[in-house]
Amino acid sequence: MTVFFDTSAVIALHVETAVRRIALDALTTAPADATCVSALALTEALALIAKLTDETALRADLEDAIRLQWDQYAVVPLDQRCLDRAAQLMREQPLRLADALHIAAADRLPRPVTFVTFDPTQIPVALSLGFDVVSN
Repeated sequence: MTVFFDTSAVIALHVETAVRRIALDALTTAPADATCVSALALTEALALIAKLTDETALRADLEDAIRLQWDQYAVVPLDQRCLDRAAQLMREQPLRLADALHIAAADRLPRPVTFVTFDPTQIPVALSLGFDVVSN
């Protein structure tokens, strides 16, 4: 089993919200070497930190936590194959580019794939591709 975290799930692991427990459960039940993210997730997560808090110390702590956890993920590259698949998904589904990139990255992984997201736009597309979805 492969578990894929999109950016919303990466952030959820480190922020006290209603979905944190869901993300933590998905992380702890995944095999240690089978927790994956797209290469885009770190950039998106770091950019979102400023929207989560105005406190400089909290921003730094959150960035440190995300970067520390990042080293535990297998990162799916956003190479031409992934970009082409994202373009195809965007032609077929009502997706934004970032969402299509995450799904295209997950689509490269061996099945079964558990897709962890708290972004409602990604859920139906992930389900249509045969992923098991973990969300709220």
